[in-house]
Amino acid sequence: MIHAIVRLFWALASWVPIAVLIVPLAAAATHAPLPAPTDKPRLFVFTDIGNEPDDQMSLVRLLTYANSIDIEGLVASTSTWKRTVVSPETLRSVIGAYGEVRDNLLLHELGWPTTDALLKLVAAGRPAYGLTGIAEGPPSEGALRLVAAAQRPDPRPLWVTLWSGASTLAEALAHARRTLPVDQLAALVARLRVYSISDQDDAGPWIRREFPALQYIVKPSTEDGAEYASATWTGISGDLYYRNGEGADGETVTQEWLQANIRSKGPLGAHYPRHLFIMEGDTPSFLGLIPNGLDSAHDPSWGGWGGRYLMRRPYGETRPIWTQGGDSFPRVTSADTVIGVDGRPHTSDQATIWRWRRAFQNDFAARMDWSVGDFAHANHAPRVVVNGDAGVHALVVDVDAGQDVVLDATGTTDPEGDALDVEWFPYVEAGFGQGEPLAEVSLGHATGLRVQVHALSSCRANWLGASACGPEGVAHVILAVTDHGAPALTRYRRVIVRVHAKAPPAP
Repeated sequence: MIHAIVRLFWALASWVPIAVLIVPLAAAATHAPLPAPTDKPRLFVFTDIGNEPDDQMSLVRLLTYANSIDIEGLVASTSTWKRTVVSPETLRSVIGAYGEVRDNLLLHELGWPTTDALLKLVAAGRPAYGLTGIAEGPPSEGALRLVAAAQRPDPRPLWVTLWSGASTLAEALAHARRTLPVDQLAALVARLRVYSISDQDDAGPWIRREFPALQYIVKPSTEDGAEYASATWTGISGDLYYRNGEGADGETVTQEWLQANIRSKGPLGAHYPRHLFIMEGDTPSFLGLIPNGLDSAHDPSWGGWGGRYLMRRPYGETRPIWTQGGDSFPRVTSADTVIGVDGRPHTSDQATIWRWRRAFQNDFAARMDWSVGDFAHANHAPRVVVNGDAGVHALVVDVDAGQDVVLDATGTTDPEGDALDVEWFPYVEAGFGQGEPLAEVSLGHATGLRVQVHALSSCRANWLGASACGPEGVAHVILAVTDHGAPALTRYRRVIVRVHAKAPPAP
């Protein structure tokens, strides 16, 4: 049986219908391990692990995706909260727990690195605070590891996530500037993509000033944590502590849910501590790298599990960076408007993360199940196909204004043969941030796995209700496919609809 449910979505001061359908699938269960993802993103982590529990919590989650992300460095560093001590031994302890469950993880998907391979990635930064760590002299092992990773010939960018201060990153960049020719330094900087969990020392502003070509995602802040509540990353779980999650569903970030679904699951779960303030404040820095079909690592303005950002120059910064804010004149800022658990629309930067919370928490819970159970007693995510394409990167389709284009998810499957909830929705804020015009589309005529997209215009109205349309604009449409397993797992496909303006009538 197929039936439709229509929800309401607040977008650009109007309600937009979203189609949700339940599609039954024939049984397709297999007990063979699934292939590992291809085209994995590269990741290098700096962490003040040991400061308080959240870094260790984030590390446990990261290791459950170690076959989906190429982890190239795990460096214990300092922050304003941990200024003179680094704790690589804690990294090694959690990796040891991963080693106890690796054989079980291999029952579910292939490609998990060995324990020894992960241990070789662990290093220490200089046990010094902020810019005091970049004094000339022998660089720390952690800084040298980053320079070496960034110099390796690889067409993929290297994501650098700061779960700590930026001191060791600053040390690495300062060392590279002293020792590399100008062209090699430029190539190294161009390869890096930094996602910083606020500014946790004085090195971040220095880096952004000294290396203006470096891609940097951050909400610039004071070092004392007083501005954390306004940061996008707190959408991971900051509802109660920061009191900034109005509309969010907090069930899956409670101590009780985490105990039942994460901590109780074997050796790796035993290394997942109870949080003091919020759960996994550093996790948003790598959530967008998970190959779930949202492809948000391609462009921070696209939005995904790790949040959404736009390119602008905040007050006090010397150049534009990927950050929060923006002028609401074009009706889009760094905030998303989302229907909350209370059924009402809520607009906030934090909503760019908590809108996906049920999905990313269930995904983590399923992987913890993998660490303790066999294939037949765990759930595995659907495999999404759109217009015959089974990839995870964004699909681009072209349509003229006033015309329709059909998106077809026929071929989408589930490893267990579970029935699937199929939801198509316009992500109306996605793509705003680098000057590309946003187009206006509407969805309708959803039948099964197919949806009709109507291209209304190559541009959208601004605050004054009028906007001069250029020759082309884009709109993002998201397909979310959720299975009926336990826990229910969601995979996506992003379709970028490129809308071409109508040609003027012939004279």
